[in-house]
Formats: sequence, structure tokens, C-alpha cells
Amino acid sequence: MKIPKTTKRYCPYCNKRTDQKIKLVSAGAKRGTLTRGSISRAKKRGLGRGIGNKGKWGSKPAVSKFKRKSKTTKKTNIMYTCQVCKKSKYRQGRRNKRAGKQLQE
Repeated sequence: MKIPKTTKRYCPYCNKRTDQKIKLVSAGAKRGTLTRGSISRAKKRGLGRGIGNKGKWGSKPAVSKFKRKSKTTKKTNIMYTCQVCKKSKYRQGRRNKRAGKQLQE
């Protein structure tokens, strides 16, 4: 996703339009593989093995090419930092194809 390094934008703290630095914020820590309710933990416990109907862990039909993914863009979290007062404003979960439009807000 291409975003300019700085933009002119309204700062609610200065109460006027100022130059603001843009930073992409990461999504945070991912959950571990052995958390409660995870498939890998259930397999390590021995579920889905043996004779008979496996139920939830049984064989599943192949996913078709069109059903794989529905979203075409990824949501991004953007942090704007005012160059005058150095305070930051966090915008959570914006679609990246609209990034150009939203920077003018």
C-alpha cells in the first residue's frame, strides 16, 4: 500500500490544519498455535484419530477457487502525528484502496 510520508490534515488538538506524519501501525501479536480451542492442540490431544466418524475433524470437500477469498483489499491502521503539537491521532481499520481519499479528511 502506497501512502505519502506526510499530509496536511485537521488536528483536533491544535484546532487547525497542520502537517502530519503518517505511520502504519501493525496489527499486534498473533495468537499462539496451542491456545485453547485451536485445531493443532486438538490434534496433539489425539482427537480426529482412530476408527469411525471423525465428526468435526473428518475429511472436508475441497474449497473451490471462487470461494477461497472474498476480500480484495486489506484494512490498515494509520497513526497521524501532528508536527506542531506532536500529538497522535489513531485511525483504525481503513481499507487501503481508499487511503488516498481518506487522507484529505
